Amino acid sequence: MNTISAQEIKRRGISALDKSLKLGPVHIIKKNLPQYVVMTEACYEELIESEKEAHITRIRTALEDVESGRTMHYNSAKELLADIEKDL
Repeated sequence: MNTISAQEIKRRGISALDKSLKLGPVHIIKKNLPQYVVMTEACYEELIESEKEAHITRIRTALEDVESGRTMHYNSAKELLADIEKDL
């Protein structure tokens, strides 16, 4: 894990992160525990893009399930709970 102490950042400022960021995200240690993660803008954008792609994949899968009839419809929560209980 690529780490730096919060105290080091207080002492040296943001420049304390520059070298470490070249190795990847930096975990900032405060009170002997990782508290924050700092990453480059490029790394952040990649993370957000991956999250969007995963979200779209989940939506597509759910729509495929609906279209193929792999889902069930209940008119009430009571009806759903009754169906769940019969399987127990």
